[in-house]
Amino acid sequence: MSAPNSSERKACWDSRDLLWKCLDDNGDKAESCLKFQGEFESNCPAQWVKYFSKRRDYLQYKAKMETEGFKPAEGPKQPS
Repeated sequence: MSAPNSSERKACWDSRDLLWKCLDDNGDKAESCLKFQGEFESNCPAQWVKYFSKRRDYLQYKAKMETEGFKPAEGPKQPS
C-alpha cells in the first residue's frame, strides 16, 4: 500500500475531526456517530484509524489527569 497523498490525508484528518466532534458533542456515545465513524474508516488507512483511536483515548486520559489528578485505586487493606 502506498502512502496517502495530501488530499487523501486531508480527507482522513477532516473525517477524524468530524468524528471526534460528534463524540464530544454526544458524550462519547459511538452509536450516535456511526455515520462519521464509517466515513473515518473509509477515508483513512486502517493503521491510521487504530492510531487515532488510541490517540483520542490517550488525550482524554491526559486531560482527566490534568483536571482531576491521580487517584490511586482502593485495593484490599493490608494487615498491619
